[in-house]
Amino acid sequence: MSGHNKWSSIKHKKGKADAARGRIFSRLVKEITVAARDGGGDPDMNPRLRVAIENAKSQNMPNENIERAIKRGTGELEGVEYEEITYEAYGPGGVAILIEALTDNRNRAAAEIRHIVSKGGGNLGSRNSVAYMFHTVGQIMIDGGEFDEDTVLEAALEAGAEDVVLEDDSIVVTTDPSDLYEVKKGLETAGVAVDNAEVTKVPDSTMPLSEEDAERALKLLHQLEEHDDVQDVHTNLELVD
Repeated sequence: MSGHNKWSSIKHKKGKADAARGRIFSRLVKEITVAARDGGGDPDMNPRLRVAIENAKSQNMPNENIERAIKRGTGELEGVEYEEITYEAYGPGGVAILIEALTDNRNRAAAEIRHIVSKGGGNLGSRNSVAYMFHTVGQIMIDGGEFDEDTVLEAALEAGAEDVVLEDDSIVVTTDPSDLYEVKKGLETAGVAVDNAEVTKVPDSTMPLSEEDAERALKLLHQLEEHDDVQDVHTNLELVD
């Protein structure tokens, strides 16, 4: 697929490590709350909520936590009001970075993210300065050590996927955003366990950097991922072996 790189696999592995520290729980609760707020509390009628709930369950989040997050989103329980904000930035070497955040304090989040980007050798851009370089897809992550790529490819295409690629020890299945849940369901019906499924953004093309700039860019991306308000970070950085 055009523009595909290894950043999705890096984020996925980092997410597994974060789960032990509880960081991923906070992000999932925010996503469930906002999904329920925007699309209602019935997962059968709200695909975004349905995927968020399944991702939460895959991380062994207790059902009561999920139910509370849904109720906060629908207004049945009082809770923090989250705002969705996208920041656009250029990193070391001019690499494009798209930062998606859920925050209860827009001013604080903007100041802190600006500081991280600036300290990391980049700068925030204006609206649509880098967003046009990315497109939205459904993305499913599968353990490449547990499942054979050809087996996944056959099951994924049968389920309606657009592409399947092997990235290190992960198999990445790409779908149309609206088909994500059905493809995930088809894979699981075929006996393929799904590690993670989400609607995300990928670059239309990638940008190679010098080794020094690539190392600085990766450090910046990881620092952004560590921020409590940041839900996801996308880049057109080309990572090579």
